[in-house]
Amino acid sequence: MAKIEGIQIRNYRVLKNVTLGKLWNTQQEKPLTPMTAVIGKNGVGKSSLFDAFGFLSDCLKKGVEEACDSQGRGGYEKIVSKGEKGPIDFIIYYKQSGNARPITYELSIALDRSNRPYAKKERLRQRRKGQKHGWPFSFLILNEGKGVAWKGEIEGRQIDEGKEELDLFGLMESVKAGSTEESKETEIVELEDKRKLGIATLGALKQHPRISAFRKFIENWYLSYFTPDAARSLPLAGPQKHLNIHGDNLGNVVQFMEREHSQRFQSILDGIASKIPGINRIDTEKTNDGRLLLRFNDKGFKDPFYAQQMSDGTLKVFAYLLLLEDPVPPPFLCIEEPENGLYHKLLESLAKECRKHATGRKGGSQVFITTHQPYFVDALSPEETWILEKSSDGFAKVRRASDDQTVKAMVEEGLPLGGLWYSDYLDER
Repeated sequence: MAKIEGIQIRNYRVLKNVTLGKLWNTQQEKPLTPMTAVIGKNGVGKSSLFDAFGFLSDCLKKGVEEACDSQGRGGYEKIVSKGEKGPIDFIIYYKQSGNARPITYELSIALDRSNRPYAKKERLRQRRKGQKHGWPFSFLILNEGKGVAWKGEIEGRQIDEGKEELDLFGLMESVKAGSTEESKETEIVELEDKRKLGIATLGALKQHPRISAFRKFIENWYLSYFTPDAARSLPLAGPQKHLNIHGDNLGNVVQFMEREHSQRFQSILDGIASKIPGINRIDTEKTNDGRLLLRFNDKGFKDPFYAQQMSDGTLKVFAYLLLLEDPVPPPFLCIEEPENGLYHKLLESLAKECRKHATGRKGGSQVFITTHQPYFVDALSPEETWILEKSSDGFAKVRRASDDQTVKAMVEEGLPLGGLWYSDYLDER
């Protein structure tokens, strides 16, 4: 399963310059863990960090300009860091699989002459086989919608490889001339629409397998905007493979699980029921028009309750646990403040289930969570936990809890991390 080892965000709302994990040029840093949690007080930027992943996903699926306006973002001027003109920059350092060589994706978004946002720069690079040091090979370089893309998996020589900024014009001229090694496997690229990402266009082509793999990786991210009221709706009948971001197809996913995984379906429901206080069984009932209703059997009542009658917290726990049981899980699962509406003693259990899913042998999702609930943090390790704070200039800064040796030692002695946070031991000293 693909995994993000590090991400850098610049000029996105309160995230003027934050880095989590390691990048290609900061190999001394530790990568992000399979489950990562970001904690912090209200207003420090947790929602902005969550939305940064959603923004990247929307840029790929919808285009840059539409992404700026989606999810109530309000346009480029509202999301660029206050006092900055841009560009908004992202760097993602990820591995397609455990033994694969990491790939770096760089994206810069700016305003054009008509004050409309567009993809100013894009770049994908990867070190060659056996290369442990030095500059990675750039197999996609786009500047103002123009550039070059290297076909296939084999790397050749590249002009100005030892420089941060390649001589793109020289490289393109070399390819046009057709007289050098670059021209054999490199093609000149010019996008028709600079508001669409190059990885969206080239990732659909068979001759660009690495670009295609990265596109699919981002396309399959799951960011939870789950709302209990949406989950109580009665959608049209018909099985659906995956839970959507709002959860209004909860019954359709249950229907798919029952149809395609009938042998383990009830065991999944039984396992989920055992983790929800007061519930001893969850089953289903078919309506005359083929819909599947969820029935929750409460220990204190003879007759079951339907999903439409259940509390917000019960529906949220059910949806999260069902998401973790997805036979084909998303590579990246992002949940903002799962504690809202949940009984505090459920949070530690939910955190453990998320870690079990993320670290399982079957290759679960990489899980990324933002929270401000100490009970959830009690189940975390310092390596999994990042602390987001505001610096003196009003912008966010982030650090790993394990970087504080005192905190790390206290947790090793048996003190829960959430308790230390509640007691202000995680505050910067």
